[in-house]
Amino acid sequence: MPPRHGKSEICSFWTPTWFLTNWPDKNIILASYEADFAAHWGRRVRSNVEENGGEIDIALSKDSSAANRWALVQGGGMICAGVGGPITGRGADLLIIDDPVKNADEVASATMREKAHEWYKSTARTRLEPGGSIIIIMTRWHEDDLVGRLLEDDEEGDYPEDWDVINFPAIAEEDDALDREEGEPLWSERYPIKALNRLRSSVGSYFWAAMFQQRPSPYGGGMLRGEWFEIVGQAPAKARKVRRWDLASTEERKKGNQPDWTCGPLVSVHEGIFYIEDMRRVRATPLGVEKLVGQSAALDGLGVMIRMEQEPGSSGVNTIDHYQREILLGYNFQGFRATGPKIERVRPLAAAAEAGNVKLVRGAWNQDFISEAESFPQGTFDDQIDAVASAIQDLTDTNFISPWDKHGLDDADTPPPGEAAAVLREVF
Repeated sequence: MPPRHGKSEICSFWTPTWFLTNWPDKNIILASYEADFAAHWGRRVRSNVEENGGEIDIALSKDSSAANRWALVQGGGMICAGVGGPITGRGADLLIIDDPVKNADEVASATMREKAHEWYKSTARTRLEPGGSIIIIMTRWHEDDLVGRLLEDDEEGDYPEDWDVINFPAIAEEDDALDREEGEPLWSERYPIKALNRLRSSVGSYFWAAMFQQRPSPYGGGMLRGEWFEIVGQAPAKARKVRRWDLASTEERKKGNQPDWTCGPLVSVHEGIFYIEDMRRVRATPLGVEKLVGQSAALDGLGVMIRMEQEPGSSGVNTIDHYQREILLGYNFQGFRATGPKIERVRPLAAAAEAGNVKLVRGAWNQDFISEAESFPQGTFDDQIDAVASAIQDLTDTNFISPWDKHGLDDADTPPPGEAAAVLREVF
């Protein structure tokens, strides 16, 4: 099912309640990407039994009432755990796995996908009682996620589990499970078709097909495509600009390793169109990076915002303070902590690029950028993509301090501070 369409309410709250009402001597194991999330649903089911058990002839055992592990006097009960964690003490007559992965960043990792699959085979599946049932409820993120792995196992194995696959796309397609007409929304009261179409335009075709229509495609086959980035001769002169720096933690090759790059794209926006005007990319010592940042600021001029990703901890704070005091004194400079999974941060860039709203100013760096875009997020490097995505976020932020106001520059030919963001809100 698509996100925010009530799948956990249906399968992690009402299904256990219904199951224990009918078979109070049976046991349920509920697993999710996080133990606390699973326990949340266990707590809700337990509270429902406490409040309404008299009407449905079931009751909690007084000596077993934790949110993540409780029992009924009739002998059944519920255990909640995180995917990857241990499940001990009971078997499962009903095993529910609700969203085994937390986000797109996690499922992008082949290691994390393998970990979830191994946990299922070695731990979860072994707890199932004879005659028991398994429900896996999730939004599809990746063709090789847990559901993808299990369906592949069925195709290749000698003893298939013979899964029933029930697919509820946000917008109905041919042979819909609910007999909807093609194009009909799944939950029109909450998400009418106009809202879904706006959402599709915002998230882009890759995430729309995977998360909302349950048809994931391989990474590198749709999230970012090279042909989306038109090459232009120059950017408009009347544009708001930011130079966004992502500093690498390593400086040079050692014993065949491939360290990250320090990356600093110059990105501008004009009438809702983003222009990647320049890309500074280097492997250098901290002193070499400081010289590059300072030189770039001098060439860009005071009218260009400068933003830098702040690493966690005191070292990140000290780095930003050093640049403010020593390297970029007098410039409109700020450090920001990255928020959210990287793939989520790149989503606005992907949606804007697919809509034709991201242009590359012709330069020697174009091909490296396009190659990195086409391999994201499976490629060796993602510094350019991450930095550009952050720059787009900077340019859509209505809370930044205008460099023209800060430095007293002539702004007769520049848009007022909130105008660009207002245009971009229409885009997203």
